[in-house]
Amino acid sequence: MDLKQRLHTHLTQLVRDRDPYLATAGHFFVQQYIRQQLAQWGTVETHEFQVRGKTHQNLILNLAALGKGESPPILIGAHYDAVPGTPGADDNATGVAALLELARIFADQPLKHPVQLIAFDMEEYGLLGSAAYSVQLRQQQQPLRLMISLEMLGYCTSTPDSQRYPAGLERFYPNQGNFIALIGNLPTIPDLIRLSRSIRTSGVPSEWLPTFNKGLNIPQTRLSDHAPFWDRGYRAMMVTDTAFLRNPHYHQASDRIDTLDLDFLTGVCRGLEVGIRAL
Repeated sequence: MDLKQRLHTHLTQLVRDRDPYLATAGHFFVQQYIRQQLAQWGTVETHEFQVRGKTHQNLILNLAALGKGESPPILIGAHYDAVPGTPGADDNATGVAALLELARIFADQPLKHPVQLIAFDMEEYGLLGSAAYSVQLRQQQQPLRLMISLEMLGYCTSTPDSQRYPAGLERFYPNQGNFIALIGNLPTIPDLIRLSRSIRTSGVPSEWLPTFNKGLNIPQTRLSDHAPFWDRGYRAMMVTDTAFLRNPHYHQASDRIDTLDLDFLTGVCRGLEVGIRAL
């Protein structure tokens, strides 16, 4: 089975109503599917956190580095919850599907850095899973080489004027929504350039944006699980198709597999693999 087929297979399992309160059966199914897939490559750890008396889980797979060198891990995360009433194909089944495939690829061919792959819960309720985990890492004084949040990777359109931007940015970036965006804090600039170049080499257009002051000057850049890591001083970036700035199905019942461009998603995943391997 090739990468595109594998991604599609994951999507058929992940795309369903899965709000942790209002679609608990779908949420549990997806959680178990992720656990089962990651368990093929190692022990899946559970990071539990409490929200209003209910226990939620981030699912974690740690992959060792090639060789014996002690270097900080690269953390790759994607949230698996979805807003009520949407099957969440782009948001964020695409990110989770890519996470699962990167786990398979990096388990088979390790990197020079350890890799920590995390499926975060409760992103749609205010980045709660990633916030809880980032607090724990900071309390434990755990360094990271880089945190990468995979946030909506599968919607692509070449229609003119299909891409919108926060005010002012439209002067610097394309008006067609056919690229993947990489958004990072200032220390990630060399990694933004390297990853963007790798994705372009895989055949997918890519643009990158560095942010100042934890992204507070452009609030739209903070709407994923990288933001709590920015807030705690980590090098972190988001990889995204820009969500509501492009995708008309964002947070709608119409966010289904048939609205995605699987060739685009496959190219993004392949480019990330090559780029992350070179970090």
